[in-house]
Amino acid sequence: MILGGYFDEDVKLERIKSLEALMNEPRFWDDAAKANRVNQELTHLKKELKGYHDARGELEIILELLELEDESFNEEIKNNLEKLTKEVDSLEVSLLLSNDYDELNCFLEIHPGAGGTESCDWASMLLRMYERFCDQNNYKYEVVDYQKGEEAGIKSVTLNIKGLYAYGYLKCEAGVHRLVRISPFDSNKRRHTSFASISVVPEFDKSVDIEIKESDLKIDVYHSSGAGGQSVNTSDSAVRITHLPTKIVVTCQVERSQLRNKERAMEMLKSKLYKLELDKKQEELDKVKGVVSSINFGSQIRSYVLEPYTLVKDYRSNYETSAALKVLDGDIMPVIESVLRIKK
Repeated sequence: MILGGYFDEDVKLERIKSLEALMNEPRFWDDAAKANRVNQELTHLKKELKGYHDARGELEIILELLELEDESFNEEIKNNLEKLTKEVDSLEVSLLLSNDYDELNCFLEIHPGAGGTESCDWASMLLRMYERFCDQNNYKYEVVDYQKGEEAGIKSVTLNIKGLYAYGYLKCEAGVHRLVRISPFDSNKRRHTSFASISVVPEFDKSVDIEIKESDLKIDVYHSSGAGGQSVNTSDSAVRITHLPTKIVVTCQVERSQLRNKERAMEMLKSKLYKLELDKKQEELDKVKGVVSSINFGSQIRSYVLEPYTLVKDYRSNYETSAALKVLDGDIMPVIESVLRIKK
C-alpha cells in the first residue's frame, strides 16, 4: 500500500464529514477566526485525499503497463514513476504535519548576531526571504515590530504569519542562519561571515489560559520605527512588554492605538510563555525516555554561501543546493521538507 498504510483514508473521510457538518450549523460563521481555521483544515484534508487518489491512480497505471511486458511503454512508465514519486513525496510531507499546534499561525522573529551593519543587512535579507516564502505559499503576514539598523538593515523584526500549518512548516527555521559573501560595505571587497537567529512560536488562540501577574510586567511606550514598504505605525503608540521572571520581551507597533498595541503584545507574550511551558514538559518527557536532543535554538542550522561559490546547506538534514539566490528569493520549502522528514 502507498505510504505503507500510513495514510488512513477512512479517518480522513470521517473528519471531512465532521467538518462539513460543523460548517452547516446556523451560527458557524459567528466566530470568523474559528470558521476560517475549520475551512482551512477542510481544504487541506480534501487536498490530501485528492493527492492520495492521484497517487493510487498513477500506481495502477504503472502496474498495468508493467504487466504488458512491452518495452515500447518504458518511457511512459518512467514518466509515470517520476510523477508518482513527486505525488507521494508531497503527500508524505503533508502527513508529517500532524503534531500538536502544527496547524496554527505563528510569530517569527529575526535578530542579527554580532557584526554590526553586516549582520543587520543579513537580517533584512532573511526578512525578504520569509516574506517571499509567504507570498509563494499563500500565507498572509504582518510586520508587528520593526527596528531599523543604524546604517542599514534591521536590528529586529517580528512577523505574524497566518495560514494553515504556518507553524508546522516554519518551526523548522528556528536557529542560527549563517551567510558568507563579499561584503557590499567593505571597500576592499573582502569576504565576511554574518549570523542571524530565528525564533518561531505558535500563535495560540484566546482559549489558552495563561495567568500573568501585572506585577511581573514592565511596560514601556516608545516611538515606532518603520522602513519604506514596512506597514508599521510611526507614532508614539508602540509598546514594549518585559516579563520580569523569564526576561521575555515582546513589542508591537503595527496598531494605531497604544491600547491595541498593548493587547497584541500581550497575545504574543502569552504565546511565548505557553510555548515555554510546553518545551519544559517536552524536556522532562525526553529525560524520562532517555532522548538526547542534538538540535536546539542556539545551534547553527543552515549556511548560505554566495562567494566564492553558491551553496545553501542545512546541517540537520544535510540538504544542499547550489541555487542559493533562489532560496533567498523564498524557495525554502524543499529545505523545510527535508527537515520535517528527519524530525519524524
